[in-house]
Amino acid sequence: MSFDLSFDPATFATAFAVIFLAELPDKTMFASLAMGTRMRPLWVWFGTSSAFLVHVLVAVAAGSAFSLLPKPVVQVVAALLFAFGAYTLLRGGDGDESEDGAPAERVGGLWPTYLTAFTVVFISEWGDLTQITTANLAATRGPLPVALGALLALIAVSALALIAGRFIADRVPLRTVRRVGGVVMAALAVWSLAEAVLG
Repeated sequence: MSFDLSFDPATFATAFAVIFLAELPDKTMFASLAMGTRMRPLWVWFGTSSAFLVHVLVAVAAGSAFSLLPKPVVQVVAALLFAFGAYTLLRGGDGDESEDGAPAERVGGLWPTYLTAFTVVFISEWGDLTQITTANLAATRGPLPVALGALLALIAVSALALIAGRFIADRVPLRTVRRVGGVVMAALAVWSLAEAVLG
């Protein structure tokens, strides 16, 4: 079987539109938004984009083989990661702001931020609707335009979430941002756990 490297603009546009719309209400968008309020958005975006790249490559190259993994286990691991993120955001004390009320530094350096963002997205997106959709599109259409369209859609949604997160962080006290982010992460943990239990 030969690997088709032809590029069809219609397939690219279809993949982009379908994946973009599917990812907008997804928990990964909200996780990106929450991480972007507490970490450097560009570094978070590098991490999320790298994870999306791996997922798209797996979906296109292996088709639906990833669906053989037990999804409940994946969802439980994602729930634990989100719960840890919620704990990290909510446990902070008075150190978030200096004595004069100025915001404290954002948490994490480049590699801790990158690895956190990569891990959260990599685990939570495994076997997700967008990955399954990408695999299905790649199986019926050219893999190259599907891969490019899906990847561009995923990183575009992540960028939108991070821009929104930075906008919020610049206008809302860091303590409030941290608490809201923690609540969002906790909700995502419950969401993932519910998906594991209810299917």
